[in-house]
Amino acid sequence: MFSLQTIFGQGKQFYALLEEAAVAAHDSTQALHAMLRESADQPALDAFKLARQRERAASEKIRQELVNSFITPIEREDIEALGSALYKIPKQVEKFADRYSLALTHLQDIDFAPRAAMLEKAAGVVVEMVRALPALKLEPMKALSDRLRSIENEADRLMLELYRDIYSGRLDPLQMFLLKEFFEILEKAIDRCQEAGVVAYEIVLKNS
Repeated sequence: MFSLQTIFGQGKQFYALLEEAAVAAHDSTQALHAMLRESADQPALDAFKLARQRERAASEKIRQELVNSFITPIEREDIEALGSALYKIPKQVEKFADRYSLALTHLQDIDFAPRAAMLEKAAGVVVEMVRALPALKLEPMKALSDRLRSIENEADRLMLELYRDIYSGRLDPLQMFLLKEFFEILEKAIDRCQEAGVVAYEIVLKNS
């Protein structure tokens, strides 16, 4: 049975759920950065699984609330778009962690930590953007969007250094293949952060 508060409320629960999803995504990037800094022989993957579970739970709650609620603080399509973008961040991070744990013996001399640090920063800005949504103020959101774009540009520069490693001639064919694969996963994860930031910015642009 639906409660009257759920049906006729202002829908502020959506902001809380979107923030929950953004924080879970950020936590997954923090776990990845920590894993790559530590360079353990057998990385623990529990943190990534937990973050993905939290993200899935938040996404499911958002879908359910969209069914149950007559009123939403912003357009339903925008809530769905932002929720979907946030969902994809820890998905990419977990993909990297799972494959990295299997290929670690071939990647001992490759330092992915600086790139993971940029991903963590990007996800942190996404959290700030989601938290800023309820105010629907354009200037603060634009400043955050500019920060996110700057992080993405720096990440692109670091990724180019990975390509230098690929073509340096010091890697064997398997390492070259793996480096390219992991580069693409990290790049896509940062792109997912950028996509979430674009959705958040466009929501404020439309409603401010």
